[in-house]
Amino acid sequence: MITVSINEAEVQEMTRVEIKRVISDMDSELIFWDAKELMRRTCMSWNFIQQQFFFDKRFPKKKIGAKWYFPSREAQEFLNVWINEQ
Repeated sequence: MITVSINEAEVQEMTRVEIKRVISDMDSELIFWDAKELMRRTCMSWNFIQQQFFFDKRFPKKKIGAKWYFPSREAQEFLNVWINEQ
């Protein structure tokens, strides 16, 4: 007879670490966000973004042609600061 013993706490911790790694990998996939991705990531409409923080000089953005681009890491850092200021 074979007996298998599993440490549930260790399995849960391994699962948490792996999920965190996968999420981190997904976040780092995009170097730049466009307006559509910014709206998706913040769950905010374009009008609300413009009213709240788009024109803040600290908010990283670059217009190339007719399209706005946002460096993903810098935008995330700004958004974390911004939300804590609210």
